[in-house]
Amino acid sequence: MAQRIRKAVFPVGGLGTRFLPATKSMPKEMLPVVDKPLIQYAVEEAQAAGIEEFIFVTGARQDDDGRSFRSFLRARGHARGARQGRADRRRQFLDAANRGRWPTPVSRKPLGLGHAVWCARNLVGDEPFAVLLADDLILAETPCLKQLVEAHASTGGSLVAVMEVPHEHTNRYGVLDIAGDDGRLVAVKGVVEKPDPKVAPSNLSIIGRYILQPEVFDHLAHIGRGAGNEIQLTDALAELIGGNKPFHGLRFDGRRFDCGDKVGWLQANIAFALARPDMAPAVRRILDEYC
Repeated sequence: MAQRIRKAVFPVGGLGTRFLPATKSMPKEMLPVVDKPLIQYAVEEAQAAGIEEFIFVTGARQDDDGRSFRSFLRARGHARGARQGRADRRRQFLDAANRGRWPTPVSRKPLGLGHAVWCARNLVGDEPFAVLLADDLILAETPCLKQLVEAHASTGGSLVAVMEVPHEHTNRYGVLDIAGDDGRLVAVKGVVEKPDPKVAPSNLSIIGRYILQPEVFDHLAHIGRGAGNEIQLTDALAELIGGNKPFHGLRFDGRRFDCGDKVGWLQANIAFALARPDMAPAVRRILDEYC
C-alpha cells in the first residue's frame, strides 16, 4: 500500500515578468481569477486532496513569514459589506494557512523550478510529497490533486498530471517517453525537458501537479543547470525514472489554464466565471456583446 501524501510544496518565488508592471507590487500567485488569488485555488485543491502541511518556497522579496499574504486575506475576509459565505470561506482558508508551514524555505535567487523544490527538502523529509504550481489552474469536478492522490494509492512511486499538447508545442513542456498506456494511466520510461518537436518522444506533457518520491532531492542536488541555465525539475525526474520505484503519468479529468500567460489568465477568468451560477448569465451577455 502506497504511503499517504501529507505534505505539499508550493513554489511561489517566480518573478512574474510576463505580468509586469502589475507584478511589481503583487506576486504572480496573488493575481485574482474572478475573486480569489491563484494561490488560494492551489491551497484549496491541496486541502481537498487531504494535504496536512503546506510548504511555500518564496522569493526574497516575499520573505516576510507570510505576513503580507495573511494580512491580505484578513482584509478581504473582514471587508465591510462582504457576503457572509465568502467571508467564512476566507477565514477557513486563513485558518488552514496558519495551521500549515507558512512559508518555510526561501529561494533567494530564481534558479528554476528544480531549485525551488530542492529548497523544501528539510521540511519534506523522507516521505512522498505533492508539488502544485499555482499558475497552472485546473477547472475540474474532482480537484486534480485529489485525482492524483487517489491514483497514487494504487500505483505508488511517482505520479504526474499529464495532458496532450499540439506536437509543435512540445518545446514548451516536459514531455514523456511512454512505455505503456491504458488510456488514463501512462507508464513512463523517460522524460525530456522542452524537446524540439522533431525529436519529441510524444506529445504528452507534464503540467503543474506532481507526487514525487523524496529521492528526487538527491538528484536535484547534483544535476546542475539545464535548459534556460536553470535547475530543471524535469531533469531530476528523468533520473528518478531510472530508480527502483514506478513512475506514471495520469490523464486527469478537467481543463488546465496557463495563468502565467496573459491570454491563459483571461481564459481562466472567463471559464471560472461561467462555472458560477451567480455570474454566468451576466458574463454570457458580456461575451455576446463583444463577440
